[in-house]
Amino acid sequence: MRYAMAIDTKKCVGCGDCVVACQTENNVPHGYCRDWIVESVDGTYPSLSLEFRSERCNHCDNSPCVRCCPTGASHKAEGGIVLVTHHKCIGCGACIQSCPYDARYPHPEGYVDKCTFCIHRVEKGQNPACVDVCPTHCLYFGDLDDPNSDVSLALKDRKWKVLAPEAGTKPQLYFLT
Repeated sequence: MRYAMAIDTKKCVGCGDCVVACQTENNVPHGYCRDWIVESVDGTYPSLSLEFRSERCNHCDNSPCVRCCPTGASHKAEGGIVLVTHHKCIGCGACIQSCPYDARYPHPEGYVDKCTFCIHRVEKGQNPACVDVCPTHCLYFGDLDDPNSDVSLALKDRKWKVLAPEAGTKPQLYFLT
């Protein structure tokens, strides 16, 4: 099993419903977020292109955050979901510095926090909260080892990209173009 997520950049309108759903579902403190919206403008006038991306932890196969954690608090769960065990985390921030996606933040209670793909929902057979709440249905989640999963079908039928491929992290967050 290899969990992954794909974001359709042609459907995302940057509404932020995914951010609010995540904050609500995971009791993220006010002023912090596990996912966020990026607005990217490319080109020069009059030939401009606009892209909205819902970004979060990339749950990398080759996770620098897991390798550099001195306590083992950052680890991979079944299916490749990268997690932080809060009571093991000393809040040193090594994982924050090692992440090329800026996907972690220091929680006010002293540990590092990040997107978990809502593992508590996934373990019950549900989608992450962001996926279920998206009004444009631009988020696809599932098991890459299942050729009929939503994410597998989306990646099969469309061109896609990952962020910072040169980092060698093998991210499991894909952007459909």
